[in-house]
Amino acid sequence: MDEPQHRIRALHTASTITVYQAYSPEIGLPAVREGRFPAVWKRDRMTWIKPSFRWMMYRCGWGAKEGQETVLAVEITRDGFDWALRNACLSSYARGVHPDRAAWQRELKRAPARVQWDPERDLHLQPLPYRSLQLGLSGEAARRYADEWTVAIRDVTPLAHEIHALVRSGDLDSADRLLPQERLRNAPIPLDPHISPT
Repeated sequence: MDEPQHRIRALHTASTITVYQAYSPEIGLPAVREGRFPAVWKRDRMTWIKPSFRWMMYRCGWGAKEGQETVLAVEITRDGFDWALRNACLSSYARGVHPDRAAWQRELKRAPARVQWDPERDLHLQPLPYRSLQLGLSGEAARRYADEWTVAIRDVTPLAHEIHALVRSGDLDSADRLLPQERLRNAPIPLDPHISPT
């Protein structure tokens, strides 16, 4: 079965969706301990959340990159996630989605969230021929993410290291079995001409 080119792949339940971020231990460990982002977490800057575990591993180098040593699985409400999508703008101009480049730039300035589609990754972190979502949150969206939508925060750094060790040893089947079971999920609105609404 062919993978859809643009579709959200995520670990989700009827009421929550899990996204991933990676931080330094100074931010990540208190977030896990308290179940919410600490005061030092900047609520006034853009933060990018990633529903794809493998894309997060590509971004943080399996938790080995400086400043990204603590990999967090952040369970948030689906209502909050859907609110962010409904209030999002594509991070780059797309003909057929926006009337023109100027209209896109106006929308981008207004929108509290940004949608970006990046190539999904395999276990070797090589690009696949379909894309996964990154969702950028700023302003109201970032504040609501940190203070209203977050249900739980887990440290999945040990899982990242375990999967990476299996990949390095060539045991891809065992590595694959440990991956979070992400399922396809439609966006609530067609943020890309190739996505069908729910």
